[in-house]
Amino acid sequence: MVAKTARFAVHPDARERCEAAIREFVSALDDEPGTRVYMALCERGDPTRFLHVMVFDDDAADERHRHAEHTKRFVETLYPHTLEGVAFNDFTMVDKTKGDI
Repeated sequence: MVAKTARFAVHPDARERCEAAIREFVSALDDEPGTRVYMALCERGDPTRFLHVMVFDDDAADERHRHAEHTKRFVETLYPHTLEGVAFNDFTMVDKTKGDI
């Protein structure tokens, strides 16, 4: 299992456009092999700040995700509107509640 986060902020005037791009992107992930979870979260106190949480079956699934056409389109749409780019972090599982990821 591979777990990652992506944190970014967008220009306020581009927020709605970016949210639409996020929704379109996440919808494309429903059929992506090896993607267990992909959540796009918006900060409550600042709707221009986002956190994406993703869990993949393995490194190969993560690699396929990064090179997929829908990911490339999303990056081309989103990145020009970010304030400081996107900060990615990799994680390993310590523990979890019941249920599948």
